[in-house]
Amino acid sequence: MAASPTVVSQDQAANAASQGPIPFDISKPPIIEGFTPLPRHREEGFKDKFIRKTKENPFVPIGCLGTAGALIYGLRAFKMGKTRQSQLSMRMRIFAQGFTVVAIIVGVASTALKPKQ
Repeated sequence: MAASPTVVSQDQAANAASQGPIPFDISKPPIIEGFTPLPRHREEGFKDKFIRKTKENPFVPIGCLGTAGALIYGLRAFKMGKTRQSQLSMRMRIFAQGFTVVAIIVGVASTALKPKQ
């Protein structure tokens, strides 16, 4: 028994469409009467997020740059055999790391205490 292809006329297709709602299409969101969804926020890239976070708390990147600078200077002095400068720069690095940690803590505390908008 071979299945014969069924031909649907335009009248039958129109009647089927007018009989009731079309089944839910998974590829599209459901339509709910009286509901308007909020607009989606665009995805924030790394560069945008970095700039926003730097504006919120500019002392963290400053502390990070200070830490990296002191580390590089100390390693260079150590390689040249300048032990006194190397020791001083490693102490500067510890100070810069402490500054960065304090800046992070202050930033987190100020964000937590900020009233919701």
